[in-house]
Amino acid sequence: MDQASSETVYHYLQSLQEHFCRDFESEDGTRKFLKDHWERPPETGKLAGRGTTAVLEASGVFERAGVGLSDVTGATMPAAASARNPQLAGRAFRAMGVSVVIHPLNPNVPSSHLNVRYFQAGDIWWFGGGLDLTPYLIFEEDVVLWHRAAASACEPFHKRLYPLLRANCDEYFFMHHRGEARGVGGLFYDDLNEATPEIGMSWERCFDFMQSVASQYLKAYLAILRRRGNAAYGERERQYQLYRRGRYVEFNLLQDRGTLFGLQSGGRTDAILISMPPAVHWAYRSPDKELDARLLPYLTTLRGRDWSSPSKV
Repeated sequence: MDQASSETVYHYLQSLQEHFCRDFESEDGTRKFLKDHWERPPETGKLAGRGTTAVLEASGVFERAGVGLSDVTGATMPAAASARNPQLAGRAFRAMGVSVVIHPLNPNVPSSHLNVRYFQAGDIWWFGGGLDLTPYLIFEEDVVLWHRAAASACEPFHKRLYPLLRANCDEYFFMHHRGEARGVGGLFYDDLNEATPEIGMSWERCFDFMQSVASQYLKAYLAILRRRGNAAYGERERQYQLYRRGRYVEFNLLQDRGTLFGLQSGGRTDAILISMPPAVHWAYRSPDKELDARLLPYLTTLRGRDWSSPSKV
């Protein structure tokens, strides 16, 4: 792919970040995103590039909402990327993407995550990304809505795309040291290009799919936010939310490839870690066995269920 193709993706990602910020600001109604525009020249051991980190915090709706745009280049591939593609080790690369992490204040509203990204190393390119949902107080109808949106993102492209990417998500966001998933899943894909087994697509189709994933994420999450955002809660629910957020932090620091990629390649640490919830409570034991009994089946025994199919819900 040529430079013009990369610039096409970058301009789309710029507009996507602005779109997300406007919509989340509209939902909040009280605060605006703090936007930190940055550029970094080439420097030994660190990525060169540009981007914008947008953060909205301490509002009545969002305890933290982060929407990050980055476009970086490097002389050699970081280990987090070359481990999956050893043939690219030592090659120069360009990586760009938008990452969204939402941690709402109300425990009835799940945390959510979206990432869409594009990677190019010489004549090799791929798209990656996905969406996932992390509830603390479980509502099955929200899980169904979420997965039907994920299936809708995939449906125009390939009949096997949703089941494969749903399975990838279930595997990727599973915390083996806990024996449970981080949340209720969604989609996860990496290294998607024309050579991807079974679901390979042209550059143009992959780019269209990136846009479909981002659109369905916003539609589904805003629907859940509007459904749950004014629901009553008390100290019991708040303490359980803080406890379960500890799992979110564990996954991001121990397993998340995006976090590792950014840190290994000398990325902007504070921008990388905006994915962390601003308030967390670690405890030796769960503070609420009853709430555990409602949530944990969705993260263990029900993990991998096809929530998008009406006949199975």
